[in-house]
Amino acid sequence: MDLKICWLYHDIMDLYGDKGNMLVLRKRCEDRGIQVIIDTLSIGQECDLSSYDILFLGGGADKEQMILISDLLARKDNIQKAMEEGSFVLLICGGYQLFGQYYINAHHEKIEGLKFFDYYTDTGENGRRCIGDIAISCDLDGNTYTVVGFENHGGQTKNVNSTLGKVLHGFGNSFEGKQEGFYNGKVLATYMHGPLLPKNPEIADFVIYKGLKKRNPNIRLQDLQPLDDTLELKAKQAMLKRLNILK
Repeated sequence: MDLKICWLYHDIMDLYGDKGNMLVLRKRCEDRGIQVIIDTLSIGQECDLSSYDILFLGGGADKEQMILISDLLARKDNIQKAMEEGSFVLLICGGYQLFGQYYINAHHEKIEGLKFFDYYTDTGENGRRCIGDIAISCDLDGNTYTVVGFENHGGQTKNVNSTLGKVLHGFGNSFEGKQEGFYNGKVLATYMHGPLLPKNPEIADFVIYKGLKKRNPNIRLQDLQPLDDTLELKAKQAMLKRLNILK
């Protein structure tokens, strides 16, 4: 088997170590003998996104989002085609915001989104931000996970009709909502940086599995060869104890 990944705007949207997510996907595929190709896409480059199994768009500050938004909006039809044909989409922070209706940034400028989903993002009042370690409980296609990460965002994402998970510690989509991210079976979007996947090998494998399903529709999550995640899981347990979620 092989897996094709496209990292959108790798040179612009790489806040808080999002490159680590790509490194983890590559390593976990290689350890299983899965051939993985990770291509990058920047402003003005030609690319058929529907030819990829996974699309990844990481986080970026307001300035970076303003720089790339025209190019991103021009790719809307191609991204829609990719999703319709089974490409799995992973979005972090700014990438999450841009797939919604709009984002009101810290300067109260409105950045139009791709409008694939009903959610929208306002800016926090008086410069308030959601900052700190975060842990959530989520159900992904019947699989229950506890996920840890780090969040740092002023944006308050609202009207999310299909959330990724319930907040156990931290903020999530907004100050009071106690819900985090977005998941609809085809798109996993989250505010969790850190980066996300090194801290959560189960989520990394879930993303790999969803990507493989595009061209291997009968594959099951349990078909992935188990890897030794002892160190990763110890690190996660240490964080969960620090957050008083594990005793």
